[in-house]
Amino acid sequence: MQNIIKIVEVGPRDGLQNEKQTVSVENKVDLVERLAAAGNRTVEAGAFVSPKWVPQMAASDEVMANVKRLAGVSYPVLTPNMKGYEGARAAKADTVAVFGAASESFSQKNINCSIAESLERFAPIIAAAKTDSVRVRGYVSCVLGCPYEGNVPLASVVRVSKALHEMGCYEISLGDTIGVGTHHETRAMIRAVSAEVPVAALAGHYHDTYGQALSNIWASIDEGVSVFDSSVSGLGGCPYAKGASGNVASEDVVYSLHHSGFSTGVDLEALISVSQWISGVLGRRPGSKVTLARAGAGAG
Repeated sequence: MQNIIKIVEVGPRDGLQNEKQTVSVENKVDLVERLAAAGNRTVEAGAFVSPKWVPQMAASDEVMANVKRLAGVSYPVLTPNMKGYEGARAAKADTVAVFGAASESFSQKNINCSIAESLERFAPIIAAAKTDSVRVRGYVSCVLGCPYEGNVPLASVVRVSKALHEMGCYEISLGDTIGVGTHHETRAMIRAVSAEVPVAALAGHYHDTYGQALSNIWASIDEGVSVFDSSVSGLGGCPYAKGASGNVASEDVVYSLHHSGFSTGVDLEALISVSQWISGVLGRRPGSKVTLARAGAGAG
């Protein structure tokens, strides 16, 4: 039986949230629908956050209202507080996500509270979601390094991951936010966290700043992880590292997995077409090596 890896496509949310140019609601809806049509079973569609802090996500309610949802596809949204959760419920979201950090400095600068305060903030969201039969995914950022503190103790990564899982998050996405982690470090991190949280409840979210994302995905697979976040065309530069490439490109992940005997359910050719389309919308070259190679743009 072929091994199955689940891809969580984060392009429409994590990929677009740092774009300086305005992306229309129509194009956001189109992106979500194209990604679902390409075979993605989970497409992160938006974030119910303050438009003051994340202007690009201001119209997530309109996006959710206009997306033609396919059966069997989940369209999760980020909800940092109860106001966000209420907005997500009004938009009929079936899955929401809370976003914590393993670094105190990053937590303060990113969501303006301590790690302990962030967990207290998430508690009513997760409680309400249980009552509403809504699934909650937990993100933990800076699991392999912090832009402000440097190395992050594994004990902190384990502590936050365990707390979110015990609170009721069905899955914990472990994020190398600035993309500094290596294969060896990733294996050690997964081993540490999986000692306290079932490995079946873990996902990898690796940025490709130093070109290590695919290596870190394979390190995680070796440790039993079977869920990974990725962004079509590598959308989503990291705002904490100048010139950083940000999210690993979905096409590169799918190509690597499919050519190694794994199944994702995603149509690679369709995904490449989505990558070319959204890159055209944004007026830039695709951020995926696979897409560039297929187009012949990588030669020379």
